[in-house]
Amino acid sequence: MTQKEITLSTPIISGKTEIKTIIIRKPLTGDLRGVKLLDFVDADVNSLAKVLPRIATPTLSEQDVYNMDLADLTQIVVEISSFLKPKSSSAATESLTE
Repeated sequence: MTQKEITLSTPIISGKTEIKTIIIRKPLTGDLRGVKLLDFVDADVNSLAKVLPRIATPTLSEQDVYNMDLADLTQIVVEISSFLKPKSSSAATESLTE
């Protein structure tokens, strides 16, 4: 399973726990239930708040996502968008940069 570790510039305080890093995994189709795919791909904050708790370790709440620093959320969106690229697109991009 594809996953990425992200170090947060501003830790999330969830209860008594301070979260400094999170691991996000590539979303499966079922992780997107109840979310419009186009909204998720367009990085709609409400869609991200529903999906991130399903794909993040440690588990985040929707409120944790809403309270997240914008720079950290942007970094997560960049990583999620890399998961959504077709493999053939990634291979073509890599061969162009070599």
